[in-house]
Amino acid sequence: MNVVIIGAQWGDEGKGKIVDYLAQDAGIVVRFSGGANAGHTIVLSDTTYALHLVPSGILYADKTVLLGSGMVIEPSALFAELEDLKSKGIQWEGRVLISDRAHLVLPRYRQVDRELESKRKKPIGTTGRGIGVAYAFKASRDGIRLADIGDEDCLQNLEKEDKAYLAEWRPRLEPMAVDLVSYLHQHQNSWTLFEGAQGALLDIDTGTYPFVSSGMSCAAGAAAQGGIGPRKIDRILGVFKAYTTRVGNGPFPTEFKDDSPGSLSSYIRTTGHEYGTTTGRPRRCGYLDLVALRYACIVNSIDRLVLTHLDVYDELPEFEACVGYRIGDKVVQDFPASVKDLEQAVPVLKKFEGWKQPIDSCQSWEDLPLKAREYVEFIEDYTQTPISIISVGSERKKTIIKESPWIRS
Repeated sequence: MNVVIIGAQWGDEGKGKIVDYLAQDAGIVVRFSGGANAGHTIVLSDTTYALHLVPSGILYADKTVLLGSGMVIEPSALFAELEDLKSKGIQWEGRVLISDRAHLVLPRYRQVDRELESKRKKPIGTTGRGIGVAYAFKASRDGIRLADIGDEDCLQNLEKEDKAYLAEWRPRLEPMAVDLVSYLHQHQNSWTLFEGAQGALLDIDTGTYPFVSSGMSCAAGAAAQGGIGPRKIDRILGVFKAYTTRVGNGPFPTEFKDDSPGSLSSYIRTTGHEYGTTTGRPRRCGYLDLVALRYACIVNSIDRLVLTHLDVYDELPEFEACVGYRIGDKVVQDFPASVKDLEQAVPVLKKFEGWKQPIDSCQSWEDLPLKAREYVEFIEDYTQTPISIISVGSERKKTIIKESPWIRS
């Protein structure tokens, strides 16, 4: 059985925790897209793991994890991450494999990335790690895949320092290389979890272009870049927070206008620890955007939603969510393609009563306060998508399962 997990907002939805939780029942975890600009945080006992390239299932000693064909991998960043895991007691050798079709990120891409960003009249807000440059070289057929690392014909257009860098890492990379398609076909009877990076609204084709990632963060990427055909996907989960955040530039219709100390924005950022795992940048915060969430469900064929950070609202007497956009003299409920329309959009808000009690000890749907359940049910009705998992805290055990994704519907 193949289950896909993607972010249903602009990233940072808590996918890492959910993948980690569900990986206990999977045999294989595949990260199909993105690079070291992604950041998945997992809290286990008293230890926090910050993952950027390695799939979240690595924390289970009996799981095999694979870096997929759609990823762009900086070797030095990968092995630094693996060494950090080893220092925390995670034995990864033999359990981390890399698709030989994955592309490699070279050190000079970072400088190219920063130069491109500095020349833009309207900066995108990239992490400056060379991820977009790697994808650009991939599209122009000038990139280097893991399969090509020893092929002199493929390397002849590279700079001398590029070749030296690849030669340094080649002995460590090549033993980890696999034909992802063949590997997954041989293990087709395993339960496999496909992990996306960033979020649906950052997808290169269906996101808020040009303020998007350069890779596929949509559910379709699991098939295109995860080594399986589209008919092999059994279920698609979309992870979203009880509110909305965004990192970097780009339209954000429901962003809180007041970000001063003591404001709702400041409260949510502090309570929800809304700082980038990779960059440390404070995230922009706003009301839950149900217009955008429903769009993400439709365009990605999301079967079930996963709600995280619901506990951040525990102390609020009331809060609001966006149920429409006012653009000019019209109110719309469809997510526009135009960045200009999104920048001009004024959220139409619906008010909800808070539950004013901690929910982190709740272990079932019935344990949740009535007001929390009413909020969840409204989201389900609006998006026409059931919510099957609810996270009520950062730890693995603080997860309510209404329906297991490993059951075929």
